[in-house]
Amino acid sequence: MVISKQIIDNVQCKYVVLGSHLNEQARRLWAATEAISYGRGGISLVCKATGISNATIIKGIKEIQNSSAHATGRIRQSGGGRKKITKAKRGLRKALISLVEPTAKGDPIRPLQWTSKSTRNLADALKKQEYDVSHATVGTMLNGLGYSLQVNKKTLEGASHIDRDAQFLYINDSIMNLQKRMQPTLSVDTKKKENIGNYKNNGKEFCEKGRPTKVETHDFPDKRLGKVVPYGVYDIGKNKGWVSVGISSDTAEFAVNTIRTWWYKMGCEHYPHATELLITADCGGSNGYRVKLWKYELQQLADELNLEIHIRHFPPGTSKWNKIEHKLFSYISKNWRGQPLLTRETVVNLIANTSTHKGLKIRAVLDENEYEAGREISETELAGLNLRRDDFHPEWNYTIIPRGKSNAVVSEKIQL
Repeated sequence: MVISKQIIDNVQCKYVVLGSHLNEQARRLWAATEAISYGRGGISLVCKATGISNATIIKGIKEIQNSSAHATGRIRQSGGGRKKITKAKRGLRKALISLVEPTAKGDPIRPLQWTSKSTRNLADALKKQEYDVSHATVGTMLNGLGYSLQVNKKTLEGASHIDRDAQFLYINDSIMNLQKRMQPTLSVDTKKKENIGNYKNNGKEFCEKGRPTKVETHDFPDKRLGKVVPYGVYDIGKNKGWVSVGISSDTAEFAVNTIRTWWYKMGCEHYPHATELLITADCGGSNGYRVKLWKYELQQLADELNLEIHIRHFPPGTSKWNKIEHKLFSYISKNWRGQPLLTRETVVNLIANTSTHKGLKIRAVLDENEYEAGREISETELAGLNLRRDDFHPEWNYTIIPRGKSNAVVSEKIQL
């Protein structure tokens, strides 16, 4: 047939109107249909009018003649298109996994020793192994392999004591036994020291957008304001808390005086007929089971209050199981999140205003007493303790028994 300019313009006009609305397969089939309609020379006509190649038009004609070829709805034949990079570059997937598998930094046989495993560093390391991939591709591959950015999680406690679980059960049984008899059961510990001043405090708090609270760049302690040491007493049975905010050293004398203050401010009101008191504490720190001053001061308290004081220490490395950690201190940290602890009064007020929907109430006071660090207890003073040790792990479980001192005696350390 004679191909006139008018026929070419006509086909070209159709393609301009329809082309942008058709996918790859539809364009191919349309071009093939047009070519068939013009008979001999139709392929060249459509090719010239649309710019679609002869091979594509011929392929479309074959698909029309063999209707089963396009009945599946596929645009390309099976296996068509660019291959996935993991298939095109054999060994890439294995090479990436070897780079990100959980090994310690500094392993001499690893390509990324002493280097953060960011997507860009991983891409650079792969390029050195002749895998030319972008950092974006590395990110996509990691996601497909089930990897994501993770923070460190504190779960490893080291070697556990052989009687770890048995001590937990012993503590629980002791608490349940005293609570059945309406006797006070406490969990005690020291919260971490806090700098006083306009310093950053962890956590986020609502502020006007773009106007965060400005704090000091460095966290060097202010010599004038110093630090504070919150020591907490958590009443397990009543879900009540007491915190003494110390300005001196974190000593056993300070710890026991906090328990003393709790008794006079809260305990005697809640337990007017108490004859015993149980305290659960960590095995270290100012209330550790090896601290002689801790036992000595508890003896003074037992004599003063005329109460038998039962002590139960948690095994080494298990301090996070102490009730006070997640029943008291965690809520205090949430309450003062993102707020600089400008003054000692700020700390006391933020602690005292901490509460939960489950009824937790906390009272707090500033303890301005000075406690001597490194105070020694003589063997004579230690021998005078009226201490009864339990049969099961006597170093962790013992009772301080009053020596007959009148409970009318009030220590000078008590905060009134």
